[in-house]
Amino acid sequence: MDGSLVIAFWGVSAMFILLPGADWAYILASGSRRGGATPAIGGMMTGHLVVIVGVAAGIAAVVAAFPLALTALSVAGGGYLVYLGVSSLRSGADTNPDVKDVSVNPGGLYARGVGVSLLNPKVFLLLLALLPQFTTPNGSVPLSLQLLALGGVHLVTCTVVYLLLGFGAGIVLERRPGTARIVRLVSGGIMILIGALVIGEQVVEHLR
Repeated sequence: MDGSLVIAFWGVSAMFILLPGADWAYILASGSRRGGATPAIGGMMTGHLVVIVGVAAGIAAVVAAFPLALTALSVAGGGYLVYLGVSSLRSGADTNPDVKDVSVNPGGLYARGVGVSLLNPKVFLLLLALLPQFTTPNGSVPLSLQLLALGGVHLVTCTVVYLLLGFGAGIVLERRPGTARIVRLVSGGIMILIGALVIGEQVVEHLR
């Protein structure tokens, strides 16, 4: 593999990761709960890994070839974000956040994290469109291995950034339950807004 292509991909991938969106909102909402960052981020990275393997295996390209499948994915992802946003709002509205912190369900946060990644059409399409541009089709390394290697670069960078964000939120908010509640409320509102925009975009597209 061309080292310059790997470095270039890393730069583009990092910019994509650092762009706040539904993933950041979910991490902040989870990180505001004691012990919530690790399972949430673990789930998200599992989802990213599934997408990367799907791209390398060619499965993602087959799915992307069917507009109806992408529409269904977008609508499902938007609805899921709205659901997570409502859950975050309900958590933030609790007047005794410490009780919520004690009752954190790691398995639930992990599963939700997987859903945030798998049902995010932007993750699917960006990885599908981004990875192949930094490969060498006629190189000595098989294309599938090149895609997996670049996907690994993305996965490691994503994990580091998300862990810093999640644990940073936990450290700052651990002794500030009032601020933690505000973060959950704001994060929930952002997820609902993004989910509604995703669904609305699909509705407008089909009305044209």
